[in-house]
Amino acid sequence: MDLQHLEEIQRDCAQRVVKEDLFKDVRWVGGIDLTFESIKETPTKAWACLVVVQLKDLKPVYTEVVEGTVDFPYIPTFLAFRELPLMLRLYEKAKIKPDVFLIDGQGVAHPRGCGIASHFGVETDSVTIGVAKTKLWGVYREPSPERGSFSPLLYRGSVIGVALRTKAKTAPVFVSVGHKISLKTAIDIVLKTSVFRIPEPIRLAHNTLQRVRKGWLG
Repeated sequence: MDLQHLEEIQRDCAQRVVKEDLFKDVRWVGGIDLTFESIKETPTKAWACLVVVQLKDLKPVYTEVVEGTVDFPYIPTFLAFRELPLMLRLYEKAKIKPDVFLIDGQGVAHPRGCGIASHFGVETDSVTIGVAKTKLWGVYREPSPERGSFSPLLYRGSVIGVALRTKAKTAPVFVSVGHKISLKTAIDIVLKTSVFRIPEPIRLAHNTLQRVRKGWLG
């Protein structure tokens, strides 16, 4: 496995990322999540889910699930090479393409500026936002405890994302630009789609996958 070559792919991807709003209206917001039969084993069966909600009331309007085999091992900072092939299959199968995709992972808040959310956005030419449960890269100060508060995620003096409090007195999520969106708008959309800590499209996709995985494993 030539990790140096994969790093070059990520750096090239980072150069193609657009960090400004290239859209007008947002009606539908989608969330993508993945789950695996075994996180530690490779290859392993995996499932990817897209849930699309209406932004105005967060009601789901479309759900799609695909399954497949993942044969790239889990290596930190190379998540896209493990998960992207199944995500692209999901994208191709989806009958509804949302105006914005929320991806469970990093956007530009990545050592080489191209996490899974950015990689997916560049590959599909879609508007994407990275929403991660844990910090991968950069430093930040804990935001104040009220909902909507955030603090910049910094790397070498540059803002690469934010730690955003989507629910009062809960741990923040880490939001970063994926592709074709500004950080300001990304924060706004994540807050508008969040009832609990995790934005509804991703949370609903996660819950769907837990039922699918449980049903398959019996």
